[in-house]
Amino acid sequence: MRSWISLVARLGLAAVWLISGWIKASDPLQTVVAVRAYRLLPESLIYPVANALPLLELLLGFFLLIGFAVRQTAIASAVLLAVLMGVISASWARGLSIDCGCFGGGGVADVDGWTYVRELSRDLAFSVLAAWLCVWPKSRWALGSGSRVSLAA
Repeated sequence: MRSWISLVARLGLAAVWLISGWIKASDPLQTVVAVRAYRLLPESLIYPVANALPLLELLLGFFLLIGFAVRQTAIASAVLLAVLMGVISASWARGLSIDCGCFGGGGVADVDGWTYVRELSRDLAFSVLAAWLCVWPKSRWALGSGSRVSLAA
């Protein structure tokens, strides 16, 4: 049963990264706007981060989709989610009113505290999937040798 739960967690988290990365990659200028809106990075780092983030998300999603290096990818996912929750929290604490840009869009927006609570709750739920895969990375139909269950299981 655990391998089936891991499969659902793996495919669910893969979908999150693939959708998020694809949306960002398809509109790179909007991703720059979203990264800039957080007001955490110097201007010299905004473009590199805005260009690297969609690629990282797509890579994480692809690795999870095919079941390659699932534990390591889940750890990287958990770290990235922690960073994203940190910057969202920092924006909220500093009184910024921005759309997180997690699934497209981003930048200055008319949001309230509940918007931040929803975004953080959503990312926390994604973190639960990553944590599950850190502990139980083996699942059905995984290609990675350390990530797949035996056919007899």
